[in-house]
Amino acid sequence: MKFYKINEGRRMKISLKTIPHISSKIAVELNKSGVVTMTQGLERVAQEAQKVLEANVKQEVALEEKVNEICEENEDQIESNLVDERQLFFMIKKKLAPEFGVILNYEERYSDISHKILDELYEEDLINFDVSENRIKNIIFNAMTAFMADASEIEDAVMDKIRSYKKRYIPGTDEFDILYEKIYREELQKRGMN
Repeated sequence: MKFYKINEGRRMKISLKTIPHISSKIAVELNKSGVVTMTQGLERVAQEAQKVLEANVKQEVALEEKVNEICEENEDQIESNLVDERQLFFMIKKKLAPEFGVILNYEERYSDISHKILDELYEEDLINFDVSENRIKNIIFNAMTAFMADASEIEDAVMDKIRSYKKRYIPGTDEFDILYEKIYREELQKRGMN
């Protein structure tokens, strides 16, 4: 039996693959805002944002690994009781989330991450601003949510393009992953996001 990660809600999950792009978007949007001065440049701001995002995603990965472990330990009971694996996965994930420091509601999660990024940027003296912290946090939050909305469209475009090829590519294979990454980068460039 294989247990799955599920997307809780309509928003996309942040993945390790998208973090560098989200981090760059945050740095660019802060720079474009006109209310932030970067003391050490865009790259350092993006690096700090990336650290916070990676830590958050790794927390969720650890949570999902624990949920899978619990499900696998109880596989016989799950099968004999005809339990919906996806629903069970989410129920266990929801119960254990506070223990792992994971917020499952995406709006609340993105807000929390935005605040942590702002704190890191301020503590590392990477930005100066003369407006409220909330305004800066909102710039970070809006950059994240805008990227995630665009990323969803990009992923759809990438998959549509892969499906249009005469040759069948099997998800999970090296060949598929290489092609996916190539087309994903092309789509980012088309949209001016790379």
